[in-house]
Amino acid sequence: MASTAEQLAANMSWKSFGQAKDLQSRILFAISLLIVYRLGTFIPMPGIDTVQLQQFMEQTRGGIIGVFNMFAGGAVGRMAIFALGIMPYISASIIMQLMTSMVPSLEQLKKEGETGRKKINQYTRYGTVLLATVQAYGIAVGLEGQGLALEPGAFFRASAVITLVGGTMFLMWLGEQITSRGIGNGISLIIFTGIVANLPSALAQFFELGRTGQLSTIAILGILILAVLVIYAVVFFERAQRRILIQYPKRQVGNKMYGGESSHLPLKLNTAGVIPPIFASSLLLLPTTIASFGAQSGDVGWLGAVAALLGHGQPLFLALYAALIVFFVFFYTAVVFNPDDVADNLKKHGGFVLGIRPGKKTAEYLDYVLTRLSAVGAIYLVVVCLLPEVMIAELAVPFYFGGTSLLIVVSVTMDTMTQVQSHLLAHQYQGLIEKSKIRGRRR
Repeated sequence: MASTAEQLAANMSWKSFGQAKDLQSRILFAISLLIVYRLGTFIPMPGIDTVQLQQFMEQTRGGIIGVFNMFAGGAVGRMAIFALGIMPYISASIIMQLMTSMVPSLEQLKKEGETGRKKINQYTRYGTVLLATVQAYGIAVGLEGQGLALEPGAFFRASAVITLVGGTMFLMWLGEQITSRGIGNGISLIIFTGIVANLPSALAQFFELGRTGQLSTIAILGILILAVLVIYAVVFFERAQRRILIQYPKRQVGNKMYGGESSHLPLKLNTAGVIPPIFASSLLLLPTTIASFGAQSGDVGWLGAVAALLGHGQPLFLALYAALIVFFVFFYTAVVFNPDDVADNLKKHGGFVLGIRPGKKTAEYLDYVLTRLSAVGAIYLVVVCLLPEVMIAELAVPFYFGGTSLLIVVSVTMDTMTQVQSHLLAHQYQGLIEKSKIRGRRR
């Protein structure tokens, strides 16, 4: 027999959505802030030669600049005020997560509840400013070196740094507002919006290849079917989890028995999410871009050979990409999930895994299960990310059909829909409580 929550979830419809006014206001608030973000990606930085910038972006489309341009919603290609995007904040957040697991003082601060969380968020913002300043100065120097600045000098560098850092901090504030007063994770929705906003142009470029005869009709249909299958695989593996049965002992208080219930400890198949592909592609495309710059400047020696070996679809590129994804899957999983802490918490609350002794044996069992889940998750990420790389190299498919972009779009969509369903479920529970109160007063 279905539970009350399952019955309520099955009865959700557009009528229930129309009655949830708070959810509607949250969605409208999030959409309005995302529109502000998209408008900012079209406001250019001062002092940029737009003609030279367009030519430069055509030459470096496949390098790390292309990755940043995708995450920034095309703002890098236009060198807009949001050119840095939200990536400095994400990098600072990941660095803080790593430090909280390695630095004892930060680890203790994390366990202090809401006060510790606010303090860690404050450190993350400081780190965002530092990283954004360094990256903005590097971009300003790079623009001058490529001849893209109209009036190079100290004033141009200062204005570029202030503009780009200010844009990143404004995006960070937008993301926090969407998370607290809107729907979904604000930072993820900003990246999601940037990718989706460029999908129409990518589709137009894709069908243009078919119109000009560079792709056959069969190839276009095969690629579209493959994209649907990849989306299905992403949904399946992102929702897949291993549920470990946790049993709690019974205890007697007076003449009554309490406890004895069981619950589940869910372990996701892909605990690391989209972090491994993002980090792997960024690290791998950095030497590729440097080698390409060297080859374009006239040095066609070893830099040209490196650029050729690390091209899209080349065996060395695919091997390094797969190795980096596997490394970051296990590394990031070890950071976000500590089997020893989970085993200690279960032991404190009297919970245990059936057939496993509490404490060290439970930690070893959880580590055993998590390692094998991470291995399967790493294989899934490698297949999803390498398949589009081969398509890009062999069929010249637009860059936005890459595995990383599909992972982000599908994952953010699933998380946002889950939150929408949670709000609708809470609204229906609230309606039931109000009806029961009215009936109680009548009686």
